[in-house]
Amino acid sequence: MDIKKVGVVGCGLMGAGIAQTAAQAGYTTIVRELNKDLLEKGLDRISSFLDKGVDKGKLSPSKRDATWECISGTTDLADLADCDLVIEVIFEDLNAKQELFKELDSICREDTIFASNTSSLSIADMASVTERPERVTGLHYFFPSVLNQLLEVVTTDQTDPEVIETLLVFARTTGKVPIIAKDAPGFAVNIYFVPWLNEAVRMLDEGLANIPSIDKAACDHFKIGMGPFALMNATGIPIAYHCTISFKEAKRNFYGPAAGLTAQLEAGEPWDLEGDVDEPVNGAVTERLMGVVFGIAAELVEEGVASIEDIERGALVGLRWPRGPFGMMNELGVDRALSLVEQVAALHDTFSVPDNLRKQATSGQPWTIPDVKLEIKDAIATITMCRPEAMNALNEKVLGELKEVVAQIRDDPNVRAVIITGEGSAFVAGADIKTMLAADLSEVEKFTSFGQGVMDDIEKLNKPVIAAINGFALGGGLELALACDIRLASTEARMGFPEVGLGIFPGFGGTQRATRLIGKGYASELIFTGKHITAEEALGMGLVNRVLPLKQLMNEARALARLIANQGPVAVAQAKTAINQAMQTGLDEGLSFELEAVMKTFDTEDQKEGMTAFLERRKPQFKGQ
Repeated sequence: MDIKKVGVVGCGLMGAGIAQTAAQAGYTTIVRELNKDLLEKGLDRISSFLDKGVDKGKLSPSKRDATWECISGTTDLADLADCDLVIEVIFEDLNAKQELFKELDSICREDTIFASNTSSLSIADMASVTERPERVTGLHYFFPSVLNQLLEVVTTDQTDPEVIETLLVFARTTGKVPIIAKDAPGFAVNIYFVPWLNEAVRMLDEGLANIPSIDKAACDHFKIGMGPFALMNATGIPIAYHCTISFKEAKRNFYGPAAGLTAQLEAGEPWDLEGDVDEPVNGAVTERLMGVVFGIAAELVEEGVASIEDIERGALVGLRWPRGPFGMMNELGVDRALSLVEQVAALHDTFSVPDNLRKQATSGQPWTIPDVKLEIKDAIATITMCRPEAMNALNEKVLGELKEVVAQIRDDPNVRAVIITGEGSAFVAGADIKTMLAADLSEVEKFTSFGQGVMDDIEKLNKPVIAAINGFALGGGLELALACDIRLASTEARMGFPEVGLGIFPGFGGTQRATRLIGKGYASELIFTGKHITAEEALGMGLVNRVLPLKQLMNEARALARLIANQGPVAVAQAKTAINQAMQTGLDEGLSFELEAVMKTFDTEDQKEGMTAFLERRKPQFKGQ
């Protein structure tokens, strides 16, 4: 499925941001408002966003103009009839959203996807009024929708898997980091974030601490700029209140609003943030907030609402916490985390301690939070570097996971081609500088040697590897791409070896593989200057095979991988070995090696099957034997 035209219903603060995000990615975008006055205000809001982007140097004037050309407005819902995707961003009222989707259902094409930006209402309830429940999903953007990279893709039991995949591609091409959540109250983030806010009010109600002390404790521990009360003032107390009401109705009493939250809503005033900080209560406040977050996050995993890694990404990317719930539990110790959850459960009758948290604490092991994701489908393995909050930077943990994944693929006879790509704005933006700066010489040597070994594992893998370079490929990221057999780059990609600016030079094979691939002159220029180059410049050097629009990158990579996967796997593996040998030896030795490799292919069932199928004019059925 290919999204080309996007409709956005509602052009308030969130809707304007969503429309701008889609248009900046090159999608034809039409926004609809109820009347001309609201439409003009909405379009002016987008125009102002774009102008501010230019003023701050975030957008070039040409990019602003190109984005604006992609946007049009209407007051007639029928003008959205030919959209491929329609996102509703109206007020949080289920009846209103159902009426909207019912009307859209009668107007839009049968294959149009509907999405709601709701933060708390049921997607299934909205889908139930349409004739296309399998094509109704949630796309929950986080404020501010232009800047915040997180996007929750919310699925129901009826959602078509192809629709999910289409929306994941849409999310990534619009610069978002998608996480998948099932249609459950609060999805994967708000369901623990709103209770975090609510518990802060409960502590105020109980007299445990005043507002400045609670905010200070939260800021200190969660490493954030605003505490719960300051955040509620910024985003709106009614939003927090209505979420607690919705969650209580859908789940249980624990999620209901604290008395102080109800009173503040009725008063119509922001929280008073003034006062003295009482430092001694810092620990008690912090433990209470952690206990709430830890218990709910573990329950989300137990109920299958979201995975550990997606819940973690939600906190890191969406809330901008330096550690997500599971990372904090690992840092604290899972047994201690369990104790904090039990303390909260003792205060609230309807707050439960999840069984999976008890089991994890009993095991004595930390939660597993992968930074490298592997998906195997139709003989193609896709490796995604999934640490977007750090631009997928390489550290010992990431390299270790990558090595394990490559070994898993090597031993899987069903995998015939591999794709490596990155989540977020980077393919891999180098090695983790903080880790390297803190290391001594022996640790640096060990880390560098290990990194070289992982790159070598990829280059020598007995299956072709395609690098789908979606964004920044710098330092170790470019070295990772060079270890692959084929490189496809998006038009947004930027590549380079910036190490000399740090007083070092590429050490994961960059000096060797770059020189062999593009020659001494180009390699020297890249490495000696540390400059970044565009995808088109990389193409001119022969550093990449092709350059494609970001929205086409993974489709092209998968098409190429499928083409490779349909060939004789033994022949492809031997050909890869021979090609690699050619990069390291003289011609005579290379030809000798090639002859040996060719003879190995002639002693296989695949060779006989391939030639027989050719003569019989049918597609061969290769077995890898």
